[in-house]
Amino acid sequence: MELGAKIKELRLQCGLTQEELADRCDLTKGYISQLENELTSPSIATLVDMLSALGTNLSVFFSDEKEEQVVFTETDFFEKLTDEQKIVWLVPNSQKNEMEPILIEIRPNTKLSQDMPHEGEEFGFVLDGNIILHIGNKSYKVKKGEAFYFESRKVHFLENPTNKIAKIIWVSSPPTF
Repeated sequence: MELGAKIKELRLQCGLTQEELADRCDLTKGYISQLENELTSPSIATLVDMLSALGTNLSVFFSDEKEEQVVFTETDFFEKLTDEQKIVWLVPNSQKNEMEPILIEIRPNTKLSQDMPHEGEEFGFVLDGNIILHIGNKSYKVKKGEAFYFESRKVHFLENPTNKIAKIIWVSSPPTF
């Protein structure tokens, strides 16, 4: 681990100059510069003081955890195309998460296959088109700009009875797709 580089990164994230960090820790600007350039190493006490001034602590500083990805772009998406639908996974590897958001496009005049009862909840928002949501023996018309939410305890599926592609943001918890 390059201690100096990591301290410099934290200092810059806090918007501090070397002199400002030095003043907060009763050190010199030259010492901070040497430290950031890997020319010296701090004592444990000095490192604790510096990390405190930078808003963190030893355990966080030395943690090897990689930063969790928060924003996902089109290059992260995964797509599956069938005759009936196109599914776009908006968060890669979301099956390890509590929720699984997808974008689903349903071809015109198409019924999707039935999803059997399971634990969990489902949420959808119709971005474009009109669909019919089937839950058990009930059916619900859902139009563009409308949302649906239900527990997944009954057989359920979507149908696009129109001549236009329907687009839905669908979130299931736990992941099922």
